[in-house]
Parts: sequence; C-alpha cells; structure tokens
Amino acid sequence: MQNTLIDAGPLIALFNKNDKYYQAISDFLKKYKGRLISTWPVITEVSHMLAFNVQAQIDFLRWIRLGGIIIEEIKYEGLDRIISLSEKYSDIPMDLADASLVYISEKLNIKEIITIDNDYYIYRTIDKEMIKNIFVYE
Repeated sequence: MQNTLIDAGPLIALFNKNDKYYQAISDFLKKYKGRLISTWPVITEVSHMLAFNVQAQIDFLRWIRLGGIIIEEIKYEGLDRIISLSEKYSDIPMDLADASLVYISEKLNIKEIITIDNDYYIYRTIDKEMIKNIFVYE
C-alpha cells in the first residue's frame, strides 16, 4: 500500500467547509488509495487553525483516531536533522511542521506529499530529491 505524507493545509481544508480547498481535497481523498502519514507538529498546526470551531477540532482528532492518518513519531535524535533543515531553508522560512515532514520523508523513504504549499518544490531531502506533490487542484 502506498504511503503519502500529508501537510496541514489540506487537513485544515478537509475540516472547514468554508475553505476554498474543501471540495478539492474531499474529492481527492475519496479517490486516494493508500495511507496518509503526518507528524505531531502538523497535527498541532491543524488544531490551532481549526480553533475557530471546537467541534471541527474534535472531529479532526476523532478522524485521526479512526485511522484517517498515521502519526509518525519524531524521536529526540531527529531534532538535529530538523534543525539543519530549518537553518538551510531559513530564508523561505521552513516551519517546524514542514521540517518534520521532510525528515519523515527521509526516514521512511516517502517520495510524495499532499499539500497546498509551493515550498515543497524548493525543499530537498538529504539525497537532494524533491518530494512530489500529488494533490493537483484548480
């Protein structure tokens, strides 16, 4: 089964019907076959952005608990790589959630992501590879 990273933007849209990407991400995920992988920094960012509606936050957490995404742990040893990525892309800047996803891409050899951010066309893994965004929207 395919593993794909998922960033905060699509998750925020999925739980906010007023988001301009809501329909596109809903349709995309209905067709997607595979496992969605993310990190606690991404989950935190999504929860923060859904703070306008506590029920949306609860629905998001319940969806995770039901297997909506797999949360990959980042151990203490991963912080060096996250710091290195943050320093390398400080001019963009790269936030903790994005750095955590690039790190997990390297750790689990995942080459694809679902995101609405353009930064992933710039970011490179330790092997100088781009993480391909498979979420095409208009």
